[in-house]
Amino acid sequence: MVVILDQVTKMLAVSNITEGQPVEVLGRFLMFTLVYNQGGAMGTSFGSANYYLISSLVILVFVLWYIYKSRGVPITAIPLAFIAGGAIGNDIDRIRMGRVIDFIDIDFFDISLFGFELQRWWVFNIADIAITCAIVFLLLHLIFGDHGQKTPSSTDPQDTIADGTSSS
Repeated sequence: MVVILDQVTKMLAVSNITEGQPVEVLGRFLMFTLVYNQGGAMGTSFGSANYYLISSLVILVFVLWYIYKSRGVPITAIPLAFIAGGAIGNDIDRIRMGRVIDFIDIDFFDISLFGFELQRWWVFNIADIAITCAIVFLLLHLIFGDHGQKTPSSTDPQDTIADGTSSS
């Protein structure tokens, strides 16, 4: 679902938006601006486009393996599927063109922290949204979720014999 939505919206963006010329949707707050990103998320450029492709494919293998291992546990499998779908969507672009199509341009709030200035957020796509939301969900679940911890039972450990049966 994520891959299809991501690829369809990117095709629409490429066919309807001129590269680098913003189209206002909700004023300057939400615009569609077609850009081609050869680096990684949030404008990073730690290496070549091949570096990002290979890194993404390696991580994708681990995510798919974990989805397989956690089948039956939708609280983790579903967000991991969103991460995998987003990675596949961006990897299709990297394989096909050597760069990722981005077009969603939001001016959320400016950041000025430790000499770092951000006046407008990075342009992104549906795949990026799926990955980011899934990671935030998983982090919140990791921090605040119920992880199967059981409350102490009322059985006194002294009443249990070594073979696990009760002495009463």
